[in-house]
Amino acid sequence: MPALMIPTEPIGSIPRPPELVAAIRGGAAGDALAPLLEAAVRATVLEFEATGAPVISDGEQGKLENFWSYPVRGAANTAPDGFRIPVQTGSGPTSHRMPRLTHGPFRYQCYADQYLRAARRHATQPVKQAIISPSALSLLYPPDGLAGYPREQFLDDLVREHESEIRRCLEAGAHKVQIDFAEGPLAMRLDPSGALLASFVHLNNMALARFSAAERVLIGLHVSAAGVRPAAGGAEAEVDYAELLPALFEIRAGSFYIAVAGQPDPVRVLRIARDYARPEQRVFVGVVDPFEARIESAAQVRDRVLLAARYLDPQRLGTTDDAGFAPFFDDDSVSRATAFAKIRARVEGTRLASALLEGAA
Repeated sequence: MPALMIPTEPIGSIPRPPELVAAIRGGAAGDALAPLLEAAVRATVLEFEATGAPVISDGEQGKLENFWSYPVRGAANTAPDGFRIPVQTGSGPTSHRMPRLTHGPFRYQCYADQYLRAARRHATQPVKQAIISPSALSLLYPPDGLAGYPREQFLDDLVREHESEIRRCLEAGAHKVQIDFAEGPLAMRLDPSGALLASFVHLNNMALARFSAAERVLIGLHVSAAGVRPAAGGAEAEVDYAELLPALFEIRAGSFYIAVAGQPDPVRVLRIARDYARPEQRVFVGVVDPFEARIESAAQVRDRVLLAARYLDPQRLGTTDDAGFAPFFDDDSVSRATAFAKIRARVEGTRLASALLEGAA
């Protein structure tokens, strides 16, 4: 199948098979989970490739809790009463409690290359790998500090571990390493002045500065619009997703994955991306919305791509999903069948738009 003029990539999560979800919720031990996880990864890869997708993921099948705190799952120097993250799922608002670091040093318990290697054993197409950002993990450090382990040392350790995870994924053959910047909208809700968001941008750039320009081409950044929805009755500030984008494009990643399909004013989002994306950055625009139950048609996706091409140079344009399909708590508001149908529409619609744009060129 010929390469698309406009590349298309997934974001990450796919709902896990029901038997795996039941085993996780039932507290199954590692030995019992291992064959179910292997089967889930194999099935997800096969179903992903059946959509015609030129780039796939493992659907984050192996991140047993969620995409946010997987690197420290089981760490002996954490407690379960850390920062509370408000979460919007398809079933409504809820929250996730992060672990809290109790003493240093900070070290990852696992790196995402293990998920990548497991997926590549079954894949015939390129596989991308999603990882969590250092700024998200910085929330592990308690506000009151830790005796004998200053925040500056924690951040040095955190950035080093994040760099190591990216390099391990690239060495394992990742098509792209995608940094999930889920805490971006949260930063604006907690601090509307933008100072907290600016500190998160700075921390991510500290990490990316350790990579060459050629390496940063293989590193992307995603921020979901799901995080802009405050919990019902909450006191957090409303967040305009589009207003986050200028600060996000300051992060020195090579690719950006932004939500457009589910936005109330897609043209406004596209204009901001046009005005603030750096010349060396490729912008992957969301053309399917995981929070919309209806499955998009290929023609609808085609039209969304053509709209995006009016504002972004097609040579710097890509397509993606607005978000993952099941990032927290095995959210089952979207079925596996619906997720893959939406991905198929993204792939087919991108192909239709690419053909038209190539003809016009």
